[in-house]
Amino acid sequence: MPEGAEATLSPRCVLVGWDSRVEASRSVREALDLLADAEEVRVALVDPEATCTGNGAEPGADIAAYLTRHGARVSFDRLASAGKPVATVLAQHAIDTSADMIVMGAYGSRRLRERLFGGVTRWRVGKPPLPLFLAR
Repeated sequence: MPEGAEATLSPRCVLVGWDSRVEASRSVREALDLLADAEEVRVALVDPEATCTGNGAEPGADIAAYLTRHGARVSFDRLASAGKPVATVLAQHAIDTSADMIVMGAYGSRRLRERLFGGVTRWRVGKPPLPLFLAR
C-alpha cells in the first residue's frame, strides 16, 4: 500500500497485469471476488505474442472469458513497451486509466535473477503508485 493511498476492498477500476504465467493466474483467482465486484476490470498485456503454449492464438482471451464467466466487466489493453520496462508501462497505464488497484503475479522469474536484474514484482513493490494485490 503506497503512502497516501486509500485502502478499499471495493475498488471501482482494477488493472490486471497479465502474462499467462501461473503466478498471474493465481493472483486473478485469489482476487476474483474483488474483480467480480469492480465496475471495471482492465486486463493489460505488454507486448503479447501469440503462441501455441502460454498465451494461445489470441493472447488474453482465456483470462477475459474466465473473468466474464464470473461476472467481471472486462476490457482489454494491449500495450507496447517501446523499450521501456514492463513495470513502467503497467504503472503508467494504471495512472492513465484511473485504476484503484493493480492485480498481478509475483516473482515469475527465479529469485536470483530477480535480485540481480530486478523485475516487475521487485520494482512494483518498491514504488507502487497505488495498492497492489500480489500472489505467487
